[in-house]
Amino acid sequence: MPELSSLALFAVAALALLLVPGPAVLYIVARSAHQGRRAGLLSVLGVQRGGLVHVLAATVGLSALVLSSAVLFSALKYLGAAYLIYIGIRTLLSRDEVDGTDRPLPQPQSMSQLFWQGALINALNPKTALFFLAFLPQFVHPERGPVALQTLTFGLLFLCLAVCSDGMYALLGGSLGARLRGNALVARRQKYVTGSIYIALGVGTATVGHQ
Repeated sequence: MPELSSLALFAVAALALLLVPGPAVLYIVARSAHQGRRAGLLSVLGVQRGGLVHVLAATVGLSALVLSSAVLFSALKYLGAAYLIYIGIRTLLSRDEVDGTDRPLPQPQSMSQLFWQGALINALNPKTALFFLAFLPQFVHPERGPVALQTLTFGLLFLCLAVCSDGMYALLGGSLGARLRGNALVARRQKYVTGSIYIALGVGTATVGHQ
């Protein structure tokens, strides 16, 4: 098992990285602003469920295999990009519901859809695989025990910290969305902003280099 000093150093480094908004944070904020805090928090859990796939892959060495193969890396990259772009287009084309004040409301998705959507997006994100393969090994020391066990420990700690960090962004996104939905003009255009963010994330994923 890693020493407490190594775990503490890893936690500080991980938090420094997590607090800087990345693609996952932008997705969570967009989902939370579009459908509320509960949707954002479920998306957080889904995203970290997808992150668990990468942690387990790094633990057994599958991440190294994917990143060493141009074909597998490209397949993962384009599947993830296509899924994000699909979500963005579906959001742009969705019909708005209308409340008693004739204001459009975002078309809701079920809680299970929100969870598994976040999980699939992160599981198909090659940047996440690259992160766990490049970041975690810096804190792993073979002389302190099995490498796989240390990798799993650091990975699970990272996911716990990510739930807290991303949860904070989900709450902020939900508060921002609630305020914006009070403006009829903004409410009409909200789905276009949200859909555009998803498409932009998809394009960004597609341009990740294998190097």
